[in-house]
Amino acid sequence: MQVPLYQAKAEFFRMLGHPARIRVLELLQNGPVPVRELLNEIDIEPSNLSQQLAVLRRSGIVVSVRDGSTVSYALAGGDVADLLRAARRILTELLVGQSELLEELRHTDATVQASPPAR
Repeated sequence: MQVPLYQAKAEFFRMLGHPARIRVLELLQNGPVPVRELLNEIDIEPSNLSQQLAVLRRSGIVVSVRDGSTVSYALAGGDVADLLRAARRILTELLVGQSELLEELRHTDATVQASPPAR
């Protein structure tokens, strides 16, 4: 039985739904990164990082490469970096909209406070 596309998309986004996984993907955008460097950049326990990397590896988003005793991770393709850039643009637009709304609320609040009370 085939999974509907919308369900597969939901599972994909659910898989991305952990801050450590997003941070790993951000760090891998510029090329392979050794696990020890990932640990230095992400404030989590080694066992937790290992679990998060395993989730990303099983999903096929990242690949691991061993060079002697050093294990590095890399993005499996450029589409993930594109997705992260799109998310950044969307968040920027949302935050700009929120800051404009906040400014409008502050302006309205200041106007209400400056007006004399109605009789």
